[in-house]
Amino acid sequence: MNNPILGLFAGAIVLVQVAASDFKAATDWLKLPDGRPKIGDMHGDIAVSSKGEVYVSVQDPKAGAQVYAADGRFVRNVPDAPSDFHGFVIRKQRDGEFIYGPRLGAQSIVKIGLDGKVVLMIPASVIPDEFKNHNKEGKSSVALTAMDVAPNGDMYVTDGYASDYVHRFDPSGNYLASFGGKKAPYSFQTLHKIAIDTRFTPARIIGCDRANMRVVHMSLTGEFLGVVATDLLLPAAVAIHGDHAAIGELKGRVTLLDKAGKVVDRLGTYTGPGVGGNGVQPAQWQTGMTNSPHSVTFDARGNLFVAEYNVIGRVHRFDVK
Repeated sequence: MNNPILGLFAGAIVLVQVAASDFKAATDWLKLPDGRPKIGDMHGDIAVSSKGEVYVSVQDPKAGAQVYAADGRFVRNVPDAPSDFHGFVIRKQRDGEFIYGPRLGAQSIVKIGLDGKVVLMIPASVIPDEFKNHNKEGKSSVALTAMDVAPNGDMYVTDGYASDYVHRFDPSGNYLASFGGKKAPYSFQTLHKIAIDTRFTPARIIGCDRANMRVVHMSLTGEFLGVVATDLLLPAAVAIHGDHAAIGELKGRVTLLDKAGKVVDRLGTYTGPGVGGNGVQPAQWQTGMTNSPHSVTFDARGNLFVAEYNVIGRVHRFDVK
């Protein structure tokens, strides 16, 4: 039976119907390699390749990006993958399949093959200083947190831990423009992660404005299109599949929104000790309950994967029923 709940959309109160979940949580689906007792300190992202392999980023110089088969078996580590990926995506292009991601520590943007070979590196120095943060000595810096690639190959990168600007580059890595920031009409406070929302024509950007507890839309040229949903629990990540957007909320929940921004499902709700932090230990973990969703992604079938912000490393899988 459907349960009506009150929600907010575009500033107005609406009645939202939340149906029984169409997903089932998988138990202990991920299998670590011999000799590795934990995934590792996770403050990054998760993505699925066209082959259905699951890529997980970890703050570990020896295993910066780990690859697991669709059934959870460990396959390999991506050779020489950065250990400071905070947000990355996998996109298949005409000339191959690539990992695109900003390096949080190195202040750069990289495009690498699934074999780990660097194809493109964009230094943060190409971004004009006027779109960066500045310290008391006047030195500029960025803290790039996520990116995605538009259908035409343009790359969009968010400076979510610093200026809250989105920086646009062409497929060759040439700087094009910056938009967003902390001033109106954007008024962002930690534009943590973004995605290209292909549910619309033309495609647009959907972004998680974390500290403002909302998800927003922008055009690919930077126009602020409006608020998608509000009253979320520190929205940290977004992924698109079919007509739905999955929002990973750092405070222990994943919400699925339809194209109108209405809630259609909620998964993994947890309100216990340590929610939103990275120190919850395995003894407290429960199947299907998320403590600190930091990244979300879908496979081709629509199964949902959720990677947490956690020092041990934790990845959930919710299978379509």
